[in-house]
Amino acid sequence: MKNVLLSISLLIATSVLGQAPLEKNNIQLNAGFGASSWGNPIYFGADYGLDNNFTIGVQASYQSYKTFGITSTILGIQGNGNYHFNELLKIPSKWDVYAGLNLNYYSWKIKDDNSYFVDDEPFGVGGQIGGRYFFNDQLAVNMELDGGNATSGLKIGVTYKL
Repeated sequence: MKNVLLSISLLIATSVLGQAPLEKNNIQLNAGFGASSWGNPIYFGADYGLDNNFTIGVQASYQSYKTFGITSTILGIQGNGNYHFNELLKIPSKWDVYAGLNLNYYSWKIKDDNSYFVDDEPFGVGGQIGGRYFFNDQLAVNMELDGGNATSGLKIGVTYKL
């Protein structure tokens, strides 16, 4: 538990600096880019508020890189669920701090001059921890650390509440 609280504190301290988590029955859109050991993904997603502390969402991502004559391309789609800690930890309303799990499918293709490889285990389960800072009622910056999926690593982007 101590490590989780430390991670959340570090995330808050290193984020840019918003309103409370997504309210029940509302939708927000997310987009941005990331950094991982498999290239730099771009992603687009949406979250839906099941309750004031729980959201579910979908995300699509794309990344490609070329090194030593090998080209790797990854297309991913994932569903996620998050718990938002604002109420529990009494976090100020401009912040949204969350953690959750994701289920994902990705198509990973690796090609060089002589061969072609497709990942034969394209499903994964992962986790994420993240935060947002809302500049106003609709617009935020976000940062997320995640693992176990095609965009594992750090993601930074923007959030827009509809």
